[in-house]
Amino acid sequence: MPQTLSAIALNCTLKSDAKTKSSTDAMVAVLAEHFADHDVTLTETIRIAAHDVKWGVSSDEGKGDAWPAIREKILAADILIFGTPIWMGQPSSVAKLVLERMDAFLSETDDESRMPSYSKVAVFAIVGNEDGAHAVTAQLAQALNDVGWTIPAVAACYWVGEAMHGTDFQDLEHRPRKVTETAKMVAGNAAHLARLLKQAPYPG
Repeated sequence: MPQTLSAIALNCTLKSDAKTKSSTDAMVAVLAEHFADHDVTLTETIRIAAHDVKWGVSSDEGKGDAWPAIREKILAADILIFGTPIWMGQPSSVAKLVLERMDAFLSETDDESRMPSYSKVAVFAIVGNEDGAHAVTAQLAQALNDVGWTIPAVAACYWVGEAMHGTDFQDLEHRPRKVTETAKMVAGNAAHLARLLKQAPYPG
């Protein structure tokens, strides 16, 4: 029986009210469904905008900063699902805030020069109503790889509607077949890689 793995999701929607529906949550749910087929449990989805995550580039920006607790949770998981909507062809400002906070990993290495995110896998859940998914994937992959995360083959599951169109992913009557196929591949590749890295972490 495969070793059970854990995943955690960060939803970088701009919607701060956790009770408000988010297409990013809907895409995370698609991935969670397929991760379950590989004995990967999604432990939690954290909506960053619902927490007081301070601006900065350290792991603790002082009194009231919600990031230290979130940081602890994401580093305890084997797989990070990084979810963001696309705004103006870019990851959300909330996503960029998270990336900037992870910049601290660069100076938090162990005796083997490994950042705390080493041997952890990251994948992406991206939604938007215009083109830009490839550009956003490239930005996230480069940034997260810089701060130690391992990016598997086929790491992004995304959906974008037609330009100038008002339909959200969460409002689609039927999930596009290609989204399902891609989610299945993302989950399978990420689970496979995370298992290998858990058994044999990077030597540093």
